[in-house]
Amino acid sequence: MNITYLTTTELAERIKYDARTIRERLKDSVLIQGRHYFKPFGGRKILYIWENILEDMMQDAKVQSTSFIIPMANGGVCNGY
Repeated sequence: MNITYLTTTELAERIKYDARTIRERLKDSVLIQGRHYFKPFGGRKILYIWENILEDMMQDAKVQSTSFIIPMANGGVCNGY
């Protein structure tokens, strides 16, 4: 099994998010240490596990495609199940 490790910048390029958004908003809320990323050798550098991130993104997409979305007046959406 091949595992692809990515830096924050490389992950940002793949998922089309700003690296700062990944560090400040997604890390530890959506991206979980031990599942989606780790810090090798106990250091500060973070490496993301692409296969796990992709799997979870696709799982979320499947859930969203089986639900319906109601557009809201303020530009947001309401997910219905």
